[in-house]
Amino acid sequence: MLQRVATEPDASADPERPAAEPAVPERPASLEQFLAGIGTRAFRFAEAGLRQREDALDAVQDAMMKMLGYQDRPAGEWTPLFWSILRRRIIDIQRRRRFRLGWLSPEPRHEDGSAVDWADDGPDPSRAHDGSEGYAQLSAALATLPARQREAFSLRVLEELDVATTARAMGCSEGAVKTHLSRAREALQRKLEDWR
Repeated sequence: MLQRVATEPDASADPERPAAEPAVPERPASLEQFLAGIGTRAFRFAEAGLRQREDALDAVQDAMMKMLGYQDRPAGEWTPLFWSILRRRIIDIQRRRRFRLGWLSPEPRHEDGSAVDWADDGPDPSRAHDGSEGYAQLSAALATLPARQREAFSLRVLEELDVATTARAMGCSEGAVKTHLSRAREALQRKLEDWR
């Protein structure tokens, strides 16, 4: 599915092609069901932003724990609220990482003087699950995008949230979401065409 998202042209660009009606997601009966259903997608989102598996798992777990405090909220508010909480948690981890690496210790280096890459090169559960080269290429291309573009693309295209919900989750206007998404699509298209 992810490969299809990255390579198919936008349906709105082809006037001959009828637009597919968006699927209405089923409302979960409980917050626990909602969190169980969103866990894998949330991990992928966090991993794209943090580029470290353990930090991504921590961010998702923290966001889920915080969501338990909002179980009295209507189910319609859970989706934008969860993505907003997770996004803020990712930003917090990124800031703490920059502070820790930048102020408390010099940048770690190998014996040959090259910078240490802290990314986990081990098998990635999401890639093993999908088993496709397309996901790896899309993931690598997403990692090169600025954070706001990556968030807009992930929430609008991969998570299929509407513009208003994405804007609430990102804490910006609907116009900003559209701008970030447009720039992300252009950059991803260029990047993925280079890899063909």
